[in-house]
Amino acid sequence: MQDDIKEFHQLRVKVDDVIYMPNLDAPPNKPHPFVYFISIFNDSSIPVTIRARKWVVIEDGGDTTVVEGEGVVGQQPTIKPGEHFSYNSYHVIGKSALVNGAFFGEMANGEWIFTRIPEFRLEVPKLA
Repeated sequence: MQDDIKEFHQLRVKVDDVIYMPNLDAPPNKPHPFVYFISIFNDSSIPVTIRARKWVVIEDGGDTTVVEGEGVVGQQPTIKPGEHFSYNSYHVIGKSALVNGAFFGEMANGEWIFTRIPEFRLEVPKLA
């Protein structure tokens, strides 16, 4: 990845849904699993390949987890102009947290760019 990566506003991220899934396995110290659904849209005129991602999860108690790695859910999708890539994944937390981050892409011309993941909240629903 290059050091001079610029923010690219024609690649945008939408958090489609966040669902609390208490029936999924989770460790005792982070017992609350959430599934989130994400779409990455390419509004530019050039294909973009998603090469990496960085997620930052800030729990209300102050604990911060940073997840970085290649691609998205084991893939490095190329998103053609006017198209999008959608996927879902999950995260486990203690009780509630703010989540944000970025996707890093390589344009067809070799230029590296990034786009921010809009901040969203993971919050265990209150029992009725």
